[in-house]
Amino acid sequence: MVGFGGRRPDVSMESLVRLRYVAREAGRVILEHYRTADAGRTAASKTDGSPVTLADYEGQLVINGHLGQWESEVPVISEEAELPSYESRRSWRRFWLVDPLDGTKEFISRNGEFTVNIALIEDGEPVLGVVYAPVLDVMYAAAKGLGAWKSEADVAGVRIFHDPPEAGQPLVVVESRSHGSPELEAYLDTIDVRERIRVGSSLKFCWVAEGRADIYPRLGPTMEWDVAAGDCIYRNSAREGEHASPLSYNKPELRNGSFVLGEAASRRGSRALV
Repeated sequence: MVGFGGRRPDVSMESLVRLRYVAREAGRVILEHYRTADAGRTAASKTDGSPVTLADYEGQLVINGHLGQWESEVPVISEEAELPSYESRRSWRRFWLVDPLDGTKEFISRNGEFTVNIALIEDGEPVLGVVYAPVLDVMYAAAKGLGAWKSEADVAGVRIFHDPPEAGQPLVVVESRSHGSPELEAYLDTIDVRERIRVGSSLKFCWVAEGRADIYPRLGPTMEWDVAAGDCIYRNSAREGEHASPLSYNKPELRNGSFVLGEAASRRGSRALV
C-alpha cells in the first residue's frame, strides 16, 4: 500500500489513519458505480432476498486487497464473501468484519445514505472501526481507548462525544429508514420520545456517537458486519472510558438479536432485547 510502512494492524492512531485510507479507496470505487445512470438496475437479490450490486462486490475486492497487503494472516469476514464455519473460526482472537456497502437499498434509491464499514475485532470486541459515507464525504473512525472522531472532506478529524441526557428528559430516537416494524412502535410507546429521525446504514450508530440522537433501537435481526464498525464508534464516544454495548462478536450464526444502543440501553444495563 503506497505511503504506509509494514506495521501490523494494532490499536493506534497510525492504524486508524491507514484504515481510513482503505475505506476511502473502497468508497471511490463505489462512487463510480453510484454516479452511473444504471446503478439501480445492476441490483440482484441474494438468497435472503436482500439486494446486492456490482458496487458491493468491487468494494469488497478493494478492501480485501488492502487488508491482505497490510497483514495477510488476519482473516476477513464479509457480507459479500463465503462465510467460514464456526468450527474454523471459533478460536479466532482477531479478525476483520467488513460490509463494503452498508445500505444497498439507499444506494439503489440514490439518497446517499450508504456507508463503507470496516472493523477489527479482538477478543470479541471491535477495537478499530471506520464508517465512511462516500456521497456525503464524511468519515467516522474510532480506536479502543483513543476516542471517536469525525472528519469531512478528508480534513483533520474532531473528537465526537455521546453524553447521555439527564434523567427524565425526552429522547431523540434515530431509526432505520428501511426497517420499521410493529415491534419498534411498541418499544417506542414505552419511552418518552421528543423526536424521531430516520437515516440509512451505520450512520445511525454515528449519529448517536456524535450526540445528534440519544438512542438507536433496532428491533429486528442484523448481522455482525452490519454493526461492528458503528458499534466501535459508539463505544469510544464516551468522555471517559467506554460506553457499554449490548453487541458481541464471533457468535455461531454471526446474527444479532434486537438491541437498543444509547441512553435507554444504559438504563437497562445495555442488555440485548429478546
